Amino acid sequence: MFELCRVAKRFGERWALTPTDLVVPSGRTLALIGPSGSGKSTLLRLMVGLLRPDQGEVRFVGTELTPERAEALRRRMGFVVQGGGLFPHLDARENAAIMAKYLKWDAKRIQQRIDLLVELTKLPSDRLGKYPVQLSGGEKQRVSLIRALMLDPDVLLLDEPLGALDPMTRFELQRDLQRIFAQLRKTVVLVTHDLSEAAFFADEIVLLRGGRIIQRGTLEDLLRSPADPFVTQFINAQRPPPSLGSIAR
Repeated sequence: MFELCRVAKRFGERWALTPTDLVVPSGRTLALIGPSGSGKSTLLRLMVGLLRPDQGEVRFVGTELTPERAEALRRRMGFVVQGGGLFPHLDARENAAIMAKYLKWDAKRIQQRIDLLVELTKLPSDRLGKYPVQLSGGEKQRVSLIRALMLDPDVLLLDEPLGALDPMTRFELQRDLQRIFAQLRKTVVLVTHDLSEAAFFADEIVLLRGGRIIQRGTLEDLLRSPADPFVTQFINAQRPPPSLGSIAR
């Protein structure tokens, strides 16, 4: 689905991503994880064409993602950002349908697609007429997901979509997203800072630090065969203290 060849990105004098190779296979869920400033969101934005690499090449389904091709190729990608990224002056229905209207879909086709996605995402249909300020955090993310899926994209890219939610809402959406990923069988690339969330969703985890990939594999791979001492440090830092762990059990 994606192939990144020696891709690097610099902001001013700082390299946010050093020359990186990464292949994302079709039909799989890949989680990009790492501490703040590790390069995971930069990597995702390079995939969706919101950033241009200073070095290297990004290919999407075999085609280089150039500025001239970016708009057409992005229509085959669904992108969800933290907080939903909804337009405040549009209601939920208008937010969801914005690209379909831009592409001049007729009203019946738009309504049929929204009806299907409302059912898929479990958004109460009476929320479609509400503006973002009237929606809860979880509802905003469901609307954002509907918008991302509206054109039936080949790939879904999510940049910490659950990071700003309270624990109960986050838990509920995690279960719903897992069901949606399994049902749609799309390629998914997910950015998260939470290792347990990455393991919950992903077939593979890519751990970044300082703008480079430290290790790629399953959670079991990272636990049993850490490629770098940082891998173990990162995993241990996310484990609850023994007293909290015993309570959780």
